[in-house]
Amino acid sequence: MARPTESLPNFVPILTELTKMTPNTIAKPVKNLLFDLGGVIMDIDRNRCVRAYEALGMKDANEFLGEYKQAGVFAAIEGGQIDIDGFHREMHKLLPAGVTDLQIDEAFGQFLLGIPVERLQALRQLREEGYGIYLLSNTNPVMWNREIRWFFQVEGREREDYFDGIVTSFEAKCMKPDAGIFHYAAEHLGINPAETLFFDDSQANVEAARACGYQAELVIPTRGCDLFSIFCGRFSLKYLRDPKFTRNLANP
Repeated sequence: MARPTESLPNFVPILTELTKMTPNTIAKPVKNLLFDLGGVIMDIDRNRCVRAYEALGMKDANEFLGEYKQAGVFAAIEGGQIDIDGFHREMHKLLPAGVTDLQIDEAFGQFLLGIPVERLQALRQLREEGYGIYLLSNTNPVMWNREIRWFFQVEGREREDYFDGIVTSFEAKCMKPDAGIFHYAAEHLGINPAETLFFDDSQANVEAARACGYQAELVIPTRGCDLFSIFCGRFSLKYLRDPKFTRNLANP
C-alpha cells in the first residue's frame, strides 16, 4: 500500500499514466470530485461474501452477487425497493431454518475489506484544497449502517465528515449505471456535472456518467500502487483548476 506522496517529481506524466486522462475526458476546470465507494475508496472482495453465504447454506449465492451490480433480493435492497426487514424476510426463503438476521447481515458485510487510512487522509486533503467532495455509491442500508459507517470511523471521525454530500442507490431508488441516479446526484447535491470529475471502477458506470455530462475516469490500481492515494495526495488535483494543465496533458 503506497502512502500519500509527499513529493511527486515530474508529476504530470505520472498522473497521465495512472489515470489515462486526455483532453477529451478533462474538458474544463474541475470544481467537484465525485467518488464511487467500493473498489475506489473502500477495498472489496465479493468472493468472501459469496463464501460466507454459502457457509450459511445459500445455494447459487454467486449468481446474486456481482462486482458492480447485484441481482435478485440483493438488487432489491440496493435499489431501495425493499427495506432491511424485507431483505431479511426474502433471505430467510433462500437459507436453511435457524439462520439469524444477524448472521445474514454479517455475511453481507464480508463483501467489504475496509478503507486504508491513507485514502481518508487524501479525502481530507482534497477538501482542504477547496474541492467539493461527494460520494455516489450503489450500496444498501445493511452495510451502510454497519461496516461502512464503522470503517469511516478509523480516524475518530464520522463518514459524513469526509464529504460535502452523499448519494446512495437505496435512498435514490436507482442504481448505477442508470442515468437516473446521475441526474438525481446533480440535483440532490447541487453540482454541475460539467464541472464534476467522477471516479468509478466500472467502465459501464464511467460511460454512463459521461453520457450524463460528467467528466469521468476509470480507477484501476496499476503496478502495485494505490492509485487513489497517489492521485489524491498532497499535490493531487489542484492543477485541474488551470486550463493550461488540461492542455498540457496532451504533451506531458
